[in-house]
Amino acid sequence: VQLVESGGGSVQAGGSLRLSCVASGLVFSSYDLGWFRQPPGKDREGVAVIESDGSTTYADFVTGRFTISRDNDKNTLYLEMSSLKPEDTAMYYCAAVQSGPLVNWASGYWGPGTQVTVSS
Repeated sequence: VQLVESGGGSVQAGGSLRLSCVASGLVFSSYDLGWFRQPPGKDREGVAVIESDGSTTYADFVTGRFTISRDNDKNTLYLEMSSLKPEDTAMYYCAAVQSGPLVNWASGYWGPGTQVTVSS
């Protein structure tokens, strides 16, 4: 199984970025998918999750600014980010975990991450 993120970069506050995560080696449609981030010097935190049935959950700090989506035909997960703030600066990771009643992200599959830097 391999997950590879792309689309990170440096933008000014108020700008937008679109992250992508291409997955291989798994039955993509049967996995819950998530975006996580780790700001410099801080712990990793959840950003958004999209379940296998398409339902979504967002962290409060991104609601209304970020949109998670998936294309099961392309085995690709997306994160549309707008109105970016300097505090959104972080390494962003995508993750996949087998869908089910008890989801443990720590035991799922993770990509290497893509850096997002937002300047004021």
